[in-house]
Amino acid sequence: MTSNATGPPRSTDTSLRPFATGWTIFAAVLMFFGGVMAVFQGITAIAKDDLLVVTRNYAYTLSLTSWGWIHLILGFLIALTGLGLFSGAMWARVIGIGLTGLGLIANFLWLPYYPVWAVVLIAIDIFIIWALCAGIRKHPEEY
Repeated sequence: MTSNATGPPRSTDTSLRPFATGWTIFAAVLMFFGGVMAVFQGITAIAKDDLLVVTRNYAYTLSLTSWGWIHLILGFLIALTGLGLFSGAMWARVIGIGLTGLGLIANFLWLPYYPVWAVVLIAIDIFIIWALCAGIRKHPEEY
């Protein structure tokens, strides 16, 4: 136990702390479901590439099958990292921020193909990054 001048003694034993904070759980749930949505987005682009409308003269041209594989793999990795976040591990938080940033970029580039779906996933990615960054808190004594 340590004592501080402004409050009651605080335990330094980390085994008494919960496995993840509220913001981390929020990010984990969003990552898991956002990753699953990206997997479905990838499957749709691979299997039914004639379903999506392709805009002409777009700066980032890839075949829909290529975009499908990008979203499928990235979505799978995001969903797995979201499951890892439930443990509250710092590696999952760092990898989560990186993968979600990549997902945000991929969905931005996906805008001409399926704008509504891309905007929804961009918003989810922004909330995930915010929640992962907001969940890191230290007590003033630990700085």
